[in-house]
Amino acid sequence: MIPRVLVIDDEERMCWALERALSHEGYQVVTATRGLQGIEMALETEPSTVILDLKMPDIDGIEVLKRLKSINPNIPVIMITAHGTIETAIEAMKIGATDYITKPFKLDELKVQVKQALHLSNLENEVNYLRQELGKKYGKMVGQSEAIKEVSHLIQQVAKTNATVLITGESGTGKEVAAVEIHKASNRANMPFVAVNCAALPEHLLESELFGHEKGAFTGATNRKKGRFEMADKGTILLDEIGDMPISMQVKLLRILQERCFERVGGTETISIDVRVIATTNSELSTAIANGTFREDLYYRLNVMQIKMPPLRLRKEDIPLLVNHFLSKFDPSHTKKISPEAMKILTRYDWPGNIRELQNAIERPLIVCQSNEILPIHLPSELLENIEDTAEPIINLPEGGFSLEELEKQLIVKALEKNNYNQTKTAKYLGISRPTLLYRMNKHNLKY
Repeated sequence: MIPRVLVIDDEERMCWALERALSHEGYQVVTATRGLQGIEMALETEPSTVILDLKMPDIDGIEVLKRLKSINPNIPVIMITAHGTIETAIEAMKIGATDYITKPFKLDELKVQVKQALHLSNLENEVNYLRQELGKKYGKMVGQSEAIKEVSHLIQQVAKTNATVLITGESGTGKEVAAVEIHKASNRANMPFVAVNCAALPEHLLESELFGHEKGAFTGATNRKKGRFEMADKGTILLDEIGDMPISMQVKLLRILQERCFERVGGTETISIDVRVIATTNSELSTAIANGTFREDLYYRLNVMQIKMPPLRLRKEDIPLLVNHFLSKFDPSHTKKISPEAMKILTRYDWPGNIRELQNAIERPLIVCQSNEILPIHLPSELLENIEDTAEPIINLPEGGFSLEELEKQLIVKALEKNNYNQTKTAKYLGISRPTLLYRMNKHNLKY
C-alpha cells in the first residue's frame, strides 16, 4: 500500500508545498487547514503518518495531537514548531509525538523525518503482528486456581530479570506457554522469541540448527546459515525438552551459558550474543544426571530459577475456564456450548495428557456435533470409560461396571424420552443425523 500522509497546517501555502514535495516522493498526501478538520480527515483517510503544525486557529496542535492519539495510539506524528515554542514541542513528544521540526526548515530534512516515522511505524506494526502470531501459536495461560496463580506470580517476578529459567512439568501442562509469557512480560518483548525442540532433531542437525554453519562445513552446506542462538540475539531462546539433548551438545550449550559466545559449525569466528535462555523438560533431570545422560554442571546453570507447571488433575477448578477458552478458540461464532452433563465428565476425568488432551477433547466434539449443545455422547470414548462412580451419577450405570455399548444405549433411550420419542428431534438433540440414530437404535434393538 502507498503510505498516506496527512498535513494539518493553517497556512495554505505550506500545505501546498508539502503536498507537492511529498507527492514527488511517492506518498499520497491529504491536507487540512484547521485542527478539527484534520481530526475528521484522520478518521476518514486513516493516514500512515501526520505532519501537524503546533499553532492552529481553532484548537491548538497539542489538543489535536491528543485526539489523534486517542483515535490511533500508534500513528506517528511530526510536529511543526517555531523557535519560540520548543518547550511546547518537547511537551508534545512526551504526549506521543514521534518527532518535531522547527521553522524554517528544509524540505529534504522533513522528507527524512517522514521516512523514519513510517519506518518506525512499520516496525511497531510488525512487532504487534508477531506478538499476535506468538499468542496464536502458543496460546495463553488460563485459570484462577491457586496453583496457576503461583505460576503467574513467579513468571512476573522472573520476567523482570535476565535469569535463565528451567520450566518443568508433565507433557501438555503448558510449559511453552509459560516461556512465552516470560518473554512477553520482559524487557526483551520487542525482540525475537526463537524456539527449538531439542528432541525433534538428530545430533548433527541440532548443532547446525542451534549454532549455524559456514559454507562448505559439510555436504549440502551450500551457504552460510545463522543458527537459532544468533537469530535470538537480544531476545529469548526456548530450548524445549532439554533433557533429550545429546551429551556432546550439552558441553557446547554450557559454554554459551557461561561465556555467551560460540562458533558456527565449520567456522573460526567467535560470535558474541545477548540471549535470555529458557529451557523446558518433562523428564526428571536428577534421574538423568544419575544415569549419566545429563550433565550436572549444565543442570545448575539452567536451574537458576525453576517453575514447575502443575498437572491438570491438581487444578480441576480451572477446567470450565479452559473449556470455554477452547470453545472460543475453535468456535469463534459461539454457536455451541457444553451441556452440564458433559461438563461433569470433563471435570471428573484425570487428564493424563493434561491441557493438550483437554484441547483435543473439545476440538473433536465441535467437529462431530451437529447440534448447538455438546453432550456426553460427543466426547471421546476414553473419557466415558474413566468416569468414577459418584453420589450423583451423570446417568444410571449398571452395578458391577458397564460397557460403552450399554452407556450409548442409555444415552439414546434418555434422549428419546426427553424428546417424546420424536426421532427427528432426538437426532438433532444428540447432534447426529436421523439415519445414524436409526442405525444405533437398530444396533441396540430399540423399537420406538
